[in-house]
Amino acid sequence: MNELFSVKDQVVVITGGTGVLGACIGKYLATQGAKVVLMGRRKDEGDHIVNEITEAGGEAMFLVTDVMDEKVVKANCDEILARYGRVDALLNAAGGNMAGATIAPTGNFFDLQVEAFRTVLDLNLTGSVIPTQVFLRPMVEAGKGSIVNFSSMAAFRPMTRVCGYAAAKAGISNFTAFLANEVATKFTPSIRVNAIAPGFFLTNQNRALLTNPDGSLTERGTDVIRQTPFKRFGRPEELCGTIQYLISDAASFVTGTVAVVDGGFNAFAM
Repeated sequence: MNELFSVKDQVVVITGGTGVLGACIGKYLATQGAKVVLMGRRKDEGDHIVNEITEAGGEAMFLVTDVMDEKVVKANCDEILARYGRVDALLNAAGGNMAGATIAPTGNFFDLQVEAFRTVLDLNLTGSVIPTQVFLRPMVEAGKGSIVNFSSMAAFRPMTRVCGYAAAKAGISNFTAFLANEVATKFTPSIRVNAIAPGFFLTNQNRALLTNPDGSLTERGTDVIRQTPFKRFGRPEELCGTIQYLISDAASFVTGTVAVVDGGFNAFAM
């Protein structure tokens, strides 16, 4: 049996683990034999996802966290190490947006709220840096590991409206390349750092932006589909294969890259 893509027995930590994408990825990796640690703010939802995983025969645990609080994340890491003794992979899926950091079609740049911009920047960028710094340490001590950050289509193109979110995700792509070099040259090339850039997937965060209550497309949703050669939104499970590849031995010579999963959106010209 070919074990090249195997993640069996890997301890995989997922921040933003109660989100649509994080939860889907966690459930999938558990079916592949990974020991999944979901981290997020919503305990009820986290416990529910863990129950689904365990009832299906997988192994998972949930920890309440705050990716902006280093002490909390360190406590999470200590608990994981006490249970499993190691961390094999970290998926930085925590993130989000808020109204004040966006610019409405009827508004302009002067309507941007700097405090909201700062909050979104911190949540999406610093909220990946802090868990990375915490969970990288046991990887360095073990001499191996894999980190996958979550970038976005907004990192490639200056999309309208999402000023703060786009700036943060562009930072994620840059941070990924920086850290890949930093870790490989100063610690070990057996620790790899990559990112995934999902195209447009319907999540709790963007559903109202892209679809109407009756399920039809909003004007922005129509624009997205027009620029997506596959002519549809992605399904959360369509991220799972790329994630499995990036944290498996199949990607042993892959670091510093951003893997695009977008139905062709980023390749569309006109």
